[in-house]
Amino acid sequence: MTLDRQAPAESGTDRELLTQFLDFHRATLRLKCDGLTPVQLATRAVPPSVLSLLGLVRHLADVERYWFRRVLGQQDLPARFYSAANPDGDLLDITPENVTEAEVERAWAAWREEVDHARSLVEATDLDALRQCPPRDGRQVSLRWVLVHMVEEYARHNGHADLLREALDGTVGE
Repeated sequence: MTLDRQAPAESGTDRELLTQFLDFHRATLRLKCDGLTPVQLATRAVPPSVLSLLGLVRHLADVERYWFRRVLGQQDLPARFYSAANPDGDLLDITPENVTEAEVERAWAAWREEVDHARSLVEATDLDALRQCPPRDGRQVSLRWVLVHMVEEYARHNGHADLLREALDGTVGE
């Protein structure tokens, strides 16, 4: 996989900095998964945690979908990898015993589709535009808030990815 991971600029508009930091963290997730087999990607490498790198990809595809499609886009769409009946399906439904190359490709394709959609929505939306969250939440959030939250979400999960990757093959670093 060819990775284009660019450090965010040291100055710029809020939109530029927020989107650059988010893209940096998205690329970091890809970097943490680069070069691993499907079995390695599905391995829960830090027991007793159920996290795996592939689980994180699936989880973050659904996080992108929730915030950019459901909240900001006001689209009534189900999650891709979990449901009310299976709330941890994004993490639990994939294991080293049942993973396939096709499942890995499906997860990355879903993630890329959600990221591409998010980027186009961000370009077309005012940073301070407010959107109503789904009824279970009920609050209103701005695009600016969602971008900050997404940077936090990726940064936290990339910390998990660091530990998972190191446990799998000893790779450390950014």
